[in-house]
Amino acid sequence: MADLEWWIVRSWEVGEEQVRHLLRRSLEFTAEEEEAVREIIAEVRRNGDAALLHYTSRFDGVQLQASELSVSEEELRRAEREVSPRFKEALTLARERILDFHRRQVRQSLLVPEGDGSFLGLLYLPLRRVGVYVPGGRAPYPSSVLMNVLPAVVAGVQEIVLVTPPRRDKSVDPHILVAARVAGVQKIYRVGGAQAVAALAYGTATIPRVDKIVGPGNVYVTLAKRLVFGQVGIDLLAGPSEVAVVADETADPTLVAADLLSQAEHDPEAASLLFTPSEQLARQVAKELEKQLEDLPRREVAVAALARHGFCLVVRSLAEALEWVNELAPEHLELMVSDPWRWLGRVQRAGAVFLGHSTPEPVGDYLAGSNHVLPTHGTARFSSGLGVEDFCRRLSVVQWTPERLQELGWAIEELAAVEGFQAHAQAVRLRLPKAANRLAPGEDRPAAGRGGRKSG
Repeated sequence: MADLEWWIVRSWEVGEEQVRHLLRRSLEFTAEEEEAVREIIAEVRRNGDAALLHYTSRFDGVQLQASELSVSEEELRRAEREVSPRFKEALTLARERILDFHRRQVRQSLLVPEGDGSFLGLLYLPLRRVGVYVPGGRAPYPSSVLMNVLPAVVAGVQEIVLVTPPRRDKSVDPHILVAARVAGVQKIYRVGGAQAVAALAYGTATIPRVDKIVGPGNVYVTLAKRLVFGQVGIDLLAGPSEVAVVADETADPTLVAADLLSQAEHDPEAASLLFTPSEQLARQVAKELEKQLEDLPRREVAVAALARHGFCLVVRSLAEALEWVNELAPEHLELMVSDPWRWLGRVQRAGAVFLGHSTPEPVGDYLAGSNHVLPTHGTARFSSGLGVEDFCRRLSVVQWTPERLQELGWAIEELAAVEGFQAHAQAVRLRLPKAANRLAPGEDRPAAGRGGRKSG
């Protein structure tokens, strides 16, 4: 790769507006992409399994029969024999750590007594059926299986189904199949792309309709999720991966470069950004990037990512670095500084934060136990990573006694009247005694025998 001097940007030289322009990322789709995905969704709605078979042939180059959409029990048993014992050991370790952390997220239903027999409550109920999308493409992603499935298991989802594209020989990668079985998936289907999302959203003769779709995919999968939202729930609209590293002079440039490349190798559209007050570190990291890129198997992908979306912002201080990080709202944030806990309180917007020199972002990708399904493209400004609560519904429960309605009913009538909903007010009024017994606070009770009625 050519000299990376261009990679270094000094905040005080380019100005605030230019820095904001460099940090700005948004997930956008072309009109052609949207039209293509709309057509796929409509075709799946019309023709079900036949459409799935057509698009699997067209996009994946695989000829299937409807009976082959579902992965058989024999294939699952064969997959167990094809993967290494060491992989299964690592997978089991990851599963247990993810389960342990997510079990701590479970919200308890609550019921609040109000003193007179009235109650106000909130029930947390799991979704009935969830669909998990697992991408194919450049490599298998068993970690994605665990991260999307296990929170649903902890939440108590009754049925979890998984869709993933087939390989050219019709098979599904055995690592994905074993991960699905270890995680607790009930059914697996060999179909991918926007057509798989449509099948989960609307159902076909083979694939059941689900309540929510989770899991990452390419631009067509992401766009399909956006278009079926409302018919089903979705987790988030995930774009290419991104990492921001905040480093001071105590950081090892070799490690900083390695962490930046761990995201750059994901995708040509991935973003790897360094924020540092040390120009010396910036130059050392640039040299390390060039050195490590020489032997990187996914060198071309990483080079493209660095060229399109990578840079180092040299700032005046760590405080300024954190201000720009909050502007970026990155998916992953590493604090490779001498006292990361001191600076954690400055972080307001990020999907996940990794503290210190011994916590590279891949720890979160695979084994920490936290979820690696995180908001990208600045959406950490208003959204969070996947968790147990994403697989639950909240159900409010209310019970009032006649006494409570008599005490507070006047306020319901008043608010309903202002909003023009007389039937709302009537539904309360008919349950109340005469007006003399239901005065608003501050009103004088009429003298005995005079009667009277509260106006309105």
